[in-house]
Amino acid sequence: MKFMIVFLIAALPLASVAQSQSGGASGMPSVAIPKTTEVLVIETPRQGVTAQQIMAVIPSEIRATVKLYLDGKIRQWYSRGDGKGVIFMVDATTEDEARAIVETLPLAQAHLMDHQYIPVGPLMPLRALIGPGAQQ
Repeated sequence: MKFMIVFLIAALPLASVAQSQSGGASGMPSVAIPKTTEVLVIETPRQGVTAQQIMAVIPSEIRATVKLYLDGKIRQWYSRGDGKGVIFMVDATTEDEARAIVETLPLAQAHLMDHQYIPVGPLMPLRALIGPGAQQ
């Protein structure tokens, strides 16, 4: 059993790559596509936007972000490690739903930020840990 767990942990990076690739000419995924449970939003300043422009909006941005967090719409938020923006984990099942939430924020309304939306869900290869019949 210990060997199986070590093997599965070692295989997770490969499985997650396989999860994102299509299989063969059929265009069908090689593994199950996860149900979207959140949308990762990467927010960076638009080219040419100055720190002063952003700082002028930051007080209202912080209040609006905290409100979305307290309303359960933003589950988590982080500063990027490179200092070039923020990352939100938005409680949404589609990119459009996440976009509608993020576009309510003052920096987005002022067109000061670019946004990248990435739907995410459970790591599907983990189903192998719970055995046959759990693949559905």
